[in-house]
Amino acid sequence: MNRRFFLMGATGVGLSACSGSFDREAGIGLDEGGFGNPTMHNNLVQTGRISLAEIMTRRFHEEVPSMVNFDFGSAALSSEAKTILRSQADWMKQFPELRYTIYGHTDAVGSDAANHQLGLRRAQAVRRYLVSLGVPHRSIIAVVSRGETQPLIVSEGREPANRRTVTEISGAIRRSPDIMNGQYARVIQREYVQSATEAQVQVP
Repeated sequence: MNRRFFLMGATGVGLSACSGSFDREAGIGLDEGGFGNPTMHNNLVQTGRISLAEIMTRRFHEEVPSMVNFDFGSAALSSEAKTILRSQADWMKQFPELRYTIYGHTDAVGSDAANHQLGLRRAQAVRRYLVSLGVPHRSIIAVVSRGETQPLIVSEGREPANRRTVTEISGAIRRSPDIMNGQYARVIQREYVQSATEAQVQVP
């Protein structure tokens, strides 16, 4: 593969996804005062002080939940998980420049090997469902199992919070025309333009 990515380091934003809300106004977490912030972020990216992936990761975690949970010993998606994944898919399809990794986790019950495989099956189930909703295969560059090694709550028992997957932005592809031209603000503000257009169409 000869595509080049803006790769970002590990961040601690994953846990913030728990506070995501489906009824937040589109884009509210990024710029409540117009298009000034996207322009500012464009300058920050161009000068190397912040990456596009970092900006969009913050926005992803503010606007959609990144985590879904599973029943004990299962990789089946619940109706609640599917609702969350539909919101993830809607968001992902707006930004084809971005690439994602899905991490699968388990609780501590069972062997390391069994939990590694279960975490992988969970991540694969999420990937399949996102793709079925129209997210391109190429957008999800990896599925990774963490098994029982990264619990949210330290417990040897059947802790529901630890049975989860987390979707993370891994980078942004350089071949996107806007990225090649340095027009990062166009990527960042895209949803604002789309939302405004849809609002005008809906006005009687």
